[in-house]
Amino acid sequence: MSTSSPATPSASPRTLASWYASVSPVLENVIDRPRKHRSSERVIPILGVPYDAVLAFVRFLYSSSCTEENMEKYGIHLLALSHVYLVPQLKHRCTKELGQRLTIENVVDVLQLAKMCDAADLYLKCLKLVANHFKVVETTEGWKFLQDHDPWLELDILQFIDEIESRKKRARKHREEQRLYLQLSEAMECLEHICKEGCTSVGPYDMEPGHKRRPCSKFSTCQGLQMLFQHFATCKRRVNGGCLRCKRMWQLLKLHSSMCDEPDSCRVPLCRQFKLKMQQEKKRDEARWKLLVKKVVSAKTISSLSLPKRKREEELGEARSTTPPPNGIRSFRL
Repeated sequence: MSTSSPATPSASPRTLASWYASVSPVLENVIDRPRKHRSSERVIPILGVPYDAVLAFVRFLYSSSCTEENMEKYGIHLLALSHVYLVPQLKHRCTKELGQRLTIENVVDVLQLAKMCDAADLYLKCLKLVANHFKVVETTEGWKFLQDHDPWLELDILQFIDEIESRKKRARKHREEQRLYLQLSEAMECLEHICKEGCTSVGPYDMEPGHKRRPCSKFSTCQGLQMLFQHFATCKRRVNGGCLRCKRMWQLLKLHSSMCDEPDSCRVPLCRQFKLKMQQEKKRDEARWKLLVKKVVSAKTISSLSLPKRKREEELGEARSTTPPPNGIRSFRL
């Protein structure tokens, strides 16, 4: 490149030199370097890229613009030149344009260039494209070349893909756990509902057996609990862990007791007894139960926040209008 380049409009060499120096600090250092002969023309060699790419680069230095055609043909070369000569405006433009033109065939080449040119946004975008289409990308010539000549970058890509898969597994596990805690939270609500108000087939001892009730809003869960109650009341193997269904019922009753703040007035069977037993025995799994209670309460809170405001107000009004049944032996009707 000459300070009187044909790629720029007519201007004196000194004016062009000053302009190039103001745009690129690298060119400024080259231009300010002393010459052997004062009369000789100042020439700055730009090697390793096509001549037309150099012309497009020089035009950008002078006009701060680049045609779409030049960007499509020489975007990779212009990114390299913008990095070497520290032209941030051009680098930003190239990064954006190359990111929009990524394909399966060129993504590995652009990825390598983005790493060398410290183009973090473009590098990440390339990594994501490779990770999302890895089976296809690994059949390309670019990937084969990468495996032969840059094993460290290959390792970075594989680690990135592995991290994405691990993150997906953690997110999937978290969603499954939250779903379980939400189900337990709903089961606790249904347990109190059955023991305090009664549902279609099971209710407290002081409620008339013939009293017809419509299915509640959470009947799918409530129905399962009613069937569990009915089995629990008649099963002869419910003690000593002889029955899996009864064991599940014991666990639900214990979980309720761990969460209940009013064991003396609670109508759920064995609530107060479980509370006293846990306080006396201090079992080794107490910390695990506390953690379970914390997660179930958290799931219930998140679920309640997701309800529409009007529905929450209606539920709150119903809860206030319901008079608690009289205290007595905690029992239930079959």
